[in-house]
Amino acid sequence: MNWTKEAVMYNIYPLGFCGAPRENDFNLNYRLDKIYDWIDNFRKLGINTIVFNPVFESTRHGYDTIDYYKIDSRLGDNASFKKICDTLHKNGIRVILDGVFNHVGRDFFAFKDVQKNRESSPYCSWFMNLNFGGNNHYNDGFCYEGWAGHIDLVKLNLDNKQVTDHLIGAVKFWIDEFKIDGLRLDAADVINLDFFKQLRNTCISVKPDFWLYGEVVGGDYNRWANETTLHSVTNYECYKGIYSSHNDHNYFEIAHSLNRQFGNGGIYRNIYTFNFADNHDVNRVASMLKEQEHLLNVYTILYTMPGVPCIYYGSEWGIKGTRTRTSDYELRPCLDIDNIPDPNYKLYNHLCKLGRIRKALPALQIGDFENVNIRNEQLVYKRKCGNQCVYVALNLSQNPYEIDFNTDGGGFLTDVLTGDNFRTEGYARIPLEPFSSRILLLGDGNVEITADDGDELVEPIKETKQILKPEPVQIAKYRHYKGGEYEVIGIAKDCDTEKEVVVYRALYGDKVMWVRDKEEFEEIIERDGVKLRRFTRID
Repeated sequence: MNWTKEAVMYNIYPLGFCGAPRENDFNLNYRLDKIYDWIDNFRKLGINTIVFNPVFESTRHGYDTIDYYKIDSRLGDNASFKKICDTLHKNGIRVILDGVFNHVGRDFFAFKDVQKNRESSPYCSWFMNLNFGGNNHYNDGFCYEGWAGHIDLVKLNLDNKQVTDHLIGAVKFWIDEFKIDGLRLDAADVINLDFFKQLRNTCISVKPDFWLYGEVVGGDYNRWANETTLHSVTNYECYKGIYSSHNDHNYFEIAHSLNRQFGNGGIYRNIYTFNFADNHDVNRVASMLKEQEHLLNVYTILYTMPGVPCIYYGSEWGIKGTRTRTSDYELRPCLDIDNIPDPNYKLYNHLCKLGRIRKALPALQIGDFENVNIRNEQLVYKRKCGNQCVYVALNLSQNPYEIDFNTDGGGFLTDVLTGDNFRTEGYARIPLEPFSSRILLLGDGNVEITADDGDELVEPIKETKQILKPEPVQIAKYRHYKGGEYEVIGIAKDCDTEKEVVVYRALYGDKVMWVRDKEEFEEIIERDGVKLRRFTRID
């Protein structure tokens, strides 16, 4: 199995994460060494891959590269970054770097030579649409093409072999020096595909399991991700669908995208997409959601849909941030692991659980996808791999709801988030709390998914093998462990013993009235090695 199938990724924008000066002062500072303090956080979350946005010498924000062979002095040096990579690898964490190959900064050595020597520079052919008959607002006495009109980002000519040799030489250096495991390809949707073919051939010849994914905002993902170019792309379609389906109370939107991409006949079944809820270019998902209670469901979808999930640093705590017309810096804050602003512990612990669950269930990693029941405010979909079948059920409503659906046979549906068991004989009716989700594993009910040895969460949470305790009976509807549904009429006393008994009636057939000892009604029983309530409240 390709290692990405088991990956849970974490994306860091280093210059922001470290609180580096916005303008490079070129004074050496080992700010990125703070990453060591975060390794326990990665372990708790089940993170096994870090995606670093630009780490190489640049003038300002990292995407205006000066030197592809040198770590940005605001972050450290090559030796310190090599130690960081070695430490992450020893902790079972792979490293992906941001390959910014579409453009460079104006302080890039070849562009500086063009400024100095003009037509005599040997680097004139390195840049797109260089014209010494024009000018620009820097008054260089020539004009050139910038990425998306940004003149600070000088577009490289990737048809020039000297350029591609320089870039691919840098990648070989990164693999050799830092032992990196993959690349994010910035602005992949405007890069020459022949360059990607050359890059892929080179990388896999050096490191066969090297992984390449491209930043692609729109279009047919198959154009960039296939057997000859990149392995994967950013899934912006589902990124948008995940948050907007919650804001609009319309699960049909994300269900449509998931089916279009990954369902039977889906157009991206061949691509293991890079999935995310936010990143350094878009508003934090906590700022995009109208109701913060939807955060947990957002990440349940992210971790259970086909493809690899990635958390943007700080979003595990639900921090907020929005971009403005002139700045992205609010999206890229400096964070101290011991002083996270207003942390959402409920979300954090939910993500810790999701990390364990995804690691334990191949169906969530590589299983087929199928929508099962779609409603505006509720959604059930299925992931199936061989004999393992998992149902993901979500409720975005502020009200509780019972969702019903057919299952692939009988047995138990075990919610691996809570440990609750539900018997099914090919049909299930599952209660969902407001703003909640369930990840239901079909089987014999004997399921246990726990943290690795030594793991402790920020706040105690119930393990997946939940310890059930009796709950006082109330006037309400209940489901017997064999499936029958009943309504409690009241609690009475035996006239001789004064022992409490429950009076209840069936909600099916002839609606027979029954009486049962109260202690027995509330009892936790064991069937086939599984502990469950004799009666479970359903309203």
